Amino acid sequence: MDTGMRQVAPAAERNKEPILTILRRALPESGRVLEIASGTGQHVVHFAGAYPEIEWQPSERDPRMLPSISAWVETSGLANVRAPIVLDVCAGAWPAGPFDAILCINMVHISPWRATLCLMEGAGAHLRASGLLYLYGPFRRSGVPTAPSNEAFDAQLGRSDPEWGLRDLDAVEAAAAGSGLALEKVVEMPANNLSLLFRRV
Repeated sequence: MDTGMRQVAPAAERNKEPILTILRRALPESGRVLEIASGTGQHVVHFAGAYPEIEWQPSERDPRMLPSISAWVETSGLANVRAPIVLDVCAGAWPAGPFDAILCINMVHISPWRATLCLMEGAGAHLRASGLLYLYGPFRRSGVPTAPSNEAFDAQLGRSDPEWGLRDLDAVEAAAAGSGLALEKVVEMPANNLSLLFRRV
């Protein structure tokens, strides 16, 4: 495939290695991983290169992103990444599980709250016991002042779509608990982002 089909997100380029550092402590050496909202495809090929014994399934709600994901996968030469699929967490069938992990990077704040609820329901249904749900992005935390840059970002999101915005960590944790997922760890990340690690109970 023409490498010109590969889109590049600067944020993905910046955060892929910090995220991989967290995943190295949380993922099994082998198994199956579903990535939700794969975007350009940069993340999945970076992670798959570090975990050759894991089968990676990228997915994206917007079908217009599939050519970019496919181009990244095909030009990477990796044999452990499946062809990307269209997946709307609130509509249609999820790929057959169980999965050892589900990753969702920078989606929760750029989607309606309903999408987070659907994500939790789907993860609860498709993760194996003790499987990992990994979320990354900016969140609000009780008792912790929100960084000015995140406040400005939240306002920008609201102007783009009134249903978008930074989510409260307590609300996200409660939604996860309702689907049998327990918050295991919160890790502070660069640029005022957080890594949230949930486990299927």
